[in-house]
Amino acid sequence: MSVSTRSINSCGSEPRTTAMKWITRERVKVDRVACPWLIKKFIDPQAEFLFVPANQVEVRAKEFGAIPYDIERCELGHHGEDVSFNSILKKYKLTDPALALLGEVVRAADSHPSKPHPAGEGLRWVAFGFSALGLSDLEILKQEFVVYDALYAECHRRVASESKS
Repeated sequence: MSVSTRSINSCGSEPRTTAMKWITRERVKVDRVACPWLIKKFIDPQAEFLFVPANQVEVRAKEFGAIPYDIERCELGHHGEDVSFNSILKKYKLTDPALALLGEVVRAADSHPSKPHPAGEGLRWVAFGFSALGLSDLEILKQEFVVYDALYAECHRRVASESKS
């Protein structure tokens, strides 16, 4: 069993002495890629992500002093129709309407909400496609973050055009 601990750094800022550590289940798909993207872009650019077998997340979180996300019975997990991405938006008071819209897309791709956003199915296909490439979890984050950059840009554009109407 290996624990991936290398940091994905998408920002060019100076390294912090205390990066937040986050931990979740290995074999990332939708929510477990969307959350690191959100964290890196809007909470902590120096964040480090750990991926372990599902049955080891809680123990390893304590061992590494890491914040668990997208596991059962955790604060930053699924609650009702909300997925972990939505839980992080709420906890960190990220109120950007474009992020809220992106949260709807992530929710539709990661779960089965009563009113799924139509873009969710496409995001699900993209996530499963990255998984099928045989990349490591960290490599998937590195490669797929650009997808979330593009989705966020489109969400921002749509929110801006709605506010002009």
